[in-house]
Amino acid sequence: MIDTIERNYISCNGSFLDSNLVLLGVPFDGTVSFRSGARMAPSVLRNESIGLETYSPYQNLDLEDFNIYDAGDLDLPFGNTEKTMFVIEQAITKLCQNNKKIISVGGEHLITYPIVKALLNKYPDLCFIHFDAHADLRDNYLGEKLSHATTLRRVWDMVGDNRIFQFAIRSGTKEEFKWAQNGHTVMEKFTTKTLDSILPKLINKPTYITIDVDVLDPSVVSGTGTPEAGGLQFNELLQAILKLKPLNIIGADVVELSPMLDTSGASTAVVNKIIRELMLILLS
Repeated sequence: MIDTIERNYISCNGSFLDSNLVLLGVPFDGTVSFRSGARMAPSVLRNESIGLETYSPYQNLDLEDFNIYDAGDLDLPFGNTEKTMFVIEQAITKLCQNNKKIISVGGEHLITYPIVKALLNKYPDLCFIHFDAHADLRDNYLGEKLSHATTLRRVWDMVGDNRIFQFAIRSGTKEEFKWAQNGHTVMEKFTTKTLDSILPKLINKPTYITIDVDVLDPSVVSGTGTPEAGGLQFNELLQAILKLKPLNIIGADVVELSPMLDTSGASTAVVNKIIRELMLILLS
């Protein structure tokens, strides 16, 4: 159905027709501005996923009890960002037409833009929860409108004010923070209280989760392109994800893991656990 390179994530061996959830690899890092390598993440995560249990003691749920289809990695053109965005959008559109929930594994954060563009055709009132170290609200980066540093600004272009909720942001330009504070996005320091405060606003609304793994402190995930000190610990992010379970989560992405930057494999193991918990949130 989608032009992909075949691989298989742990327990994602169901058929497409009967699947409740589709996992899609998006190996793109064409606009990364510091340390590259995020395009390698989908294949490495698949290879290393065998070391992860399918059962989550946090949710008392098991991936093996669900029908999940691994669509493989998109075959993306090198050196052509605009065409890459088109290929991603078309792939997500096809999945939406088949009424699938989707978890996309990047790749850099710009992949969120074409994913959201496709999802808005089906969910025009879509809202967003964004976990990240960086605001990603620049209108352009080095003159480029399409950049991993402009992703949430491009999402805002499509949805407008009061639809984007950002947590744990601790890096950005002065202009980005000022722009957010003017009411364009809801940017909160991460605490249980701030997360709880937005949940009533999202009940019954289709909601998309985007997680840049540099939201975690570099002591937890060092294998990322732009590590930023002062981040969340794993259990903080885990509890945040679990709190979102009552919402109508229709899709998610996990981006910016650069596995070759952490040869210990620890960063990959952490991100695989995040993916497992997100998949179970989407399925339950």
